[in-house]
Amino acid sequence: MSGNSEKTGVFDAAKLNQKRCPDCSGTGELRLDSENINEHFEVEKQTVITPCPHCNGTGFVPIA
Repeated sequence: MSGNSEKTGVFDAAKLNQKRCPDCSGTGELRLDSENINEHFEVEKQTVITPCPHCNGTGFVPIA
């Protein structure tokens, strides 16, 4: 099978048995809660979502 597997929806079933990343629990994202005080002295809460640096956003521990 040649070609790009992303277009066909084909995936590697062996990846389902890989160990999930402990930092992001396998989601591939880190969610950081933040609180800021604005110019009206009100507390603004927000969640910052960033790719996990440990697994590079894949959700699985890199194979060493």
